[in-house]
Amino acid sequence: MAYIFFSIRLFLIQILILVTKSKAKVPAVIVFGDSSVDSGNNNQIPTIAKSNFEPYGRDFPGSRPTGRFSNGRVPPDFISEAFGLKPAVPAYLDPMYNISDFTTGVCFASAGTGYDNATSDVLAVIPLWKEVEYYKEYQTKLKEYVGEEKANKIVSEALYLISLGTNDFLENYYVNPDRQSQFTISQYEDFLVGLARNFIQELYGLGARKISLSGLSPMGCLPLERATNIMDHHGCVERYNNLALEFNGKLKGLIAKLNKELPGLKLVFADVYNIFLQIITRPSIYGIEVVEVGCCGTGRFEMSYLCDPHSPFTCIDANKYAFWDAFHPSEKTSQIISNYLVKNSLAKFL
Repeated sequence: MAYIFFSIRLFLIQILILVTKSKAKVPAVIVFGDSSVDSGNNNQIPTIAKSNFEPYGRDFPGSRPTGRFSNGRVPPDFISEAFGLKPAVPAYLDPMYNISDFTTGVCFASAGTGYDNATSDVLAVIPLWKEVEYYKEYQTKLKEYVGEEKANKIVSEALYLISLGTNDFLENYYVNPDRQSQFTISQYEDFLVGLARNFIQELYGLGARKISLSGLSPMGCLPLERATNIMDHHGCVERYNNLALEFNGKLKGLIAKLNKELPGLKLVFADVYNIFLQIITRPSIYGIEVVEVGCCGTGRFEMSYLCDPHSPFTCIDANKYAFWDAFHPSEKTSQIISNYLVKNSLAKFL
């Protein structure tokens, strides 16, 4: 009898845990940022920053290029799936989808963009302020589709993923004499942190409460940067990695301040730096063999249109590579990083 009572009690506890978890899960994943999270918005704008052609997407379900800068899925897709939602977050501008598809997740990200409007001008992509305008438009459509009360609930309980910043440094500051004449690198970091503050405050004003802000990855280890680091035998560019760590520290400071200033805000820092660096420095732990170059082409400089579908150098198995092209992680790396984030910084939202 005692055994039966114990079994029933254990069963009820398990049910309570499942119910608690299901209630804690978010109703939608909403994405802002750059190519690290873009699921195809750039397909619909006149820019060279595109990836809606082979060999991109060759490992995506259906083996089709979607505009993701990957051989398969990108982090928001894995995170959405981990939260019990769709296994792929649709791009807002993709004509294949409409508001019925966006109720559980939507991506406003644009490859090549940054916090700085001048960064989006480099490749004529969608600036961050425009991503916000699309989000406002989405809110209007959502209210019309599900009603104001339910729409407000989705908006307030959704998980917001923000991932950008690399382009501000590598595609703007270090190649743009104007920005270098206006700011020292430390001043530019502070300028970007100020823009990040304004952006998050605006999202908060629009109803967002659960937000994940990604820091920079070890961008000095990107194959493109290693390829040009001839004097250091194509090793990682340490000054870029140190910059990423410094900037990440400032973002953490911002997060602490905003969590104190804005009632009800749950803003977390998504630390992608350390897990990504571990993949690069100890790849065998993850079953990865190549970290110096990407899978596509020679892997040293190819990305976007330079990633030629007819290149004889493109690897056969992208799962053995940390990077898909010279600038973006492979699907396997994205999955490893996503799993790490779900278990750590995002665990409080599950």
